Amino acid sequence: MPENHNPFSEVRVLIFDLDGTLIDSKLDLAHAVNATLEHMKRAQLTHEKIYSYVGNGAPMLVRRALGEGASDEEVDTGLAHFLSYYRAHMLDNTVPYPGVREGLTLLEKRPMAVLTNKPVHFSRAILDGLGLMRYFRYVYGGNSFEKKKPHPMGTETILRELGAAPHEAMIVGDSDVDVRTARNAGTWACGVSYGLGLEGMKAHPPDLMLDSLVDLPAYLNGQTDLAE
Repeated sequence: MPENHNPFSEVRVLIFDLDGTLIDSKLDLAHAVNATLEHMKRAQLTHEKIYSYVGNGAPMLVRRALGEGASDEEVDTGLAHFLSYYRAHMLDNTVPYPGVREGLTLLEKRPMAVLTNKPVHFSRAILDGLGLMRYFRYVYGGNSFEKKKPHPMGTETILRELGAAPHEAMIVGDSDVDVRTARNAGTWACGVSYGLGLEGMKAHPPDLMLDSLVDLPAYLNGQTDLAE
């Protein structure tokens, strides 16, 4: 299709979510949550329930797992145990999703960054352990800024660092948190269908939905028609 029909023709910066987008980490997260619940003498949760709690950072994950009646002190205790356990087990089962390595390789001439609500030191350690760190100019986590996604602070920082305007950037994620972050920052939003937050994106649809990151370059290059 002609380039002037490609809405993404000016996109040159890509900002990726981590869990549910680049890495399938859900089993290690579930094990860490249930280990924390056992430590706190609470009933275990199903993995599916835990997966529904992922996306807003470790403190919120632990608070949701402990339940509405949990005190701030209990959440702090639980969070400390969760982080300690997860630090030791975060690469037990975690792997890149199919197509991620191939997709990042196809995209690597573009400036890329990771913006996740996961603690930054865990995020960097996982990317490094999986051999993915080399693709990214910047990696920021949920404790890198005063505000987490969907607040635009992290995205705006990355855009400044890479010298890009909002319309020149696309956030790629698996949940409504990522789409809302894009909307708040004025960037494009791309959703992936294989992650944890597909249901939430029904209420907050992205500009583009993919089944694999391998497909993204064709859309950015105007080789694939959105109407197809």
